[in-house]
Amino acid sequence: MSALPILPPIAQALILLLLANVFMTFAWYGHLKNLSTAPWYIAALVSWGIALLEYLLQVPANRIGYQSGALSVGQLKIVQEVITLAVFVPFSVYFLKEPLKLDYLWAGFCLLGAIYFIFRN
Repeated sequence: MSALPILPPIAQALILLLLANVFMTFAWYGHLKNLSTAPWYIAALVSWGIALLEYLLQVPANRIGYQSGALSVGQLKIVQEVITLAVFVPFSVYFLKEPLKLDYLWAGFCLLGAIYFIFRN
């Protein structure tokens, strides 16, 4: 049974991957701002709790995308990397107050190359 039955499997997978990545980004980097004075093991436990939510979305996303035949494993991985950058850049700029760097654009261009190669026939 799919997570979002009214949408095509590829859309279901992409939406779940996007949501999973938001949780993943907060799990991996949110503690740098919110728990900066807490001991590392407290930050790790909180991050694990957030990461559980990520896994509860990521696993169905990958299963829907792969088992429906909409995406290969390689395509799922590259899509995940593109989503990671798309979520991470605004997160780092707006949440962590990091400067927006041109390097993110260059990384995006590299990912466009990865998309081309993984999706070509």
